[in-house]
Amino acid sequence: MNLEAVDQALGSKLERTLIAHHRRRLARIGRLDALDAPPGGWAAGDPSPRAGNDVEVFVDGSHALPAIADAVESARSHVWLAGWHFSPELWLRDGGPTLRTLLAEASRKVEVRVLAWAGAPLPLFHPSRREVREAREQLIRGTSIEYALDARERPLHCHHEKLVIVDGELAFVGGIDLSVLGGDRYDNSNHPARGSIGWHDASARLRGPAVADVAAHFALRWHDVTGEALPTPAPPPPAGELEVQIVRTVPEKIYPSLPGGDFRILESYVRALRSAERLVYLESQFLWSPELVSVLAGKLREPPSDDFRLVVLLPSKPKNGQEDTRGQLGVLAEADDGAGRFLACTLRQPGPGAHQVYVHAKIGIVDDRWLTIGSANLNEHSFFNDSEMNLVCHDERLARDVRLRLWTEHLDCPRGELEGDPTEIVDQRWRPSAEAGGTMRLLPHVSRRSKGILGPLNGFLVDG
Repeated sequence: MNLEAVDQALGSKLERTLIAHHRRRLARIGRLDALDAPPGGWAAGDPSPRAGNDVEVFVDGSHALPAIADAVESARSHVWLAGWHFSPELWLRDGGPTLRTLLAEASRKVEVRVLAWAGAPLPLFHPSRREVREAREQLIRGTSIEYALDARERPLHCHHEKLVIVDGELAFVGGIDLSVLGGDRYDNSNHPARGSIGWHDASARLRGPAVADVAAHFALRWHDVTGEALPTPAPPPPAGELEVQIVRTVPEKIYPSLPGGDFRILESYVRALRSAERLVYLESQFLWSPELVSVLAGKLREPPSDDFRLVVLLPSKPKNGQEDTRGQLGVLAEADDGAGRFLACTLRQPGPGAHQVYVHAKIGIVDDRWLTIGSANLNEHSFFNDSEMNLVCHDERLARDVRLRLWTEHLDCPRGELEGDPTEIVDQRWRPSAEAGGTMRLLPHVSRRSKGILGPLNGFLVDG
């Protein structure tokens, strides 16, 4: 047996061990249903789906950040923010304001609370706890902003959700950090070369009764971190016609108010992917969850229809876990076995001096009828160990509209040219565009697992 075969065999064995570990962990807390969920439907448990909502999806920072600034500036009673990291110097519009200026001015008239991850306990990762404390002092100095640091994390994990809640009436749920750490979030859909990497991301503005579920989650964390009880959020009145479910990841034994945790982002994805019939479209920073890859590989080996396609958009050089993702792409390529149903792509800035466009969006679309957007990547961090929040909609109009907006940006063509059968668009537009190697490019992967042991080993040691 050659080294590649040994590597692949060890990787597969570690993967099975990791999956078995996750199953035992969920079984102990009575949540094995998150992995064994049937196709379709909403995630079980609370909060349940709520009717009467409006969702607007903002693609890329130049659209999302000004909308967040507008909402904060219009606040009448309070602004609550929860995030992985906050940079006082972040610009939310071209020409201002910075995050510090925005929140300082808001705090003169309304209550402003910020809940941030306390940072990495060891100065081996960013942000470190010292960096977070320094950013906190810069942001709150001379203001009445209340800023709490949440250190209730699992070892080697973090609080990853990105939430903005204004007056209990609207909330932003998405993937955009209010931070400059790692890259400049203020980028537009053309992703022009600007001397640094581009940044593709997305967030959704939610109005209506489901906002109360976002606010209740913030209040739970705030109470368990600070000891201060916030008023129970009342559901705002209907604002639209969409049914929306708020789902989250909270590890068990982190918050006293939620001792069993919550794993309904995983359940939502499992349900949606198992129900897929024609199209799965995923944008993520990472793709190394063996549980989800197993579902996707099964769809490729035994496609539910001849027209089934799986398209994933990922960064060419993720901040970490590159071999983890490459290995799982190899699993999917092998399952596809040359049938042309699987396509993995990445983005690059146009023109001279171009860098990669860092794909940081966390979006899932299935059959133009199911949509999720939030902070969760497709890895074990987001499904088991970091705090995360996504919103989920079962709505054909919204799912299709978001897909077409994304594809119009990535394929750089008018929307009218993409209105047809998604399978034909993947075969006739996506694949030729990626193979031509312009701003859209094929993501390198191999037909066999690349360094197969590294991904499962990382999952076993870190993601377990």
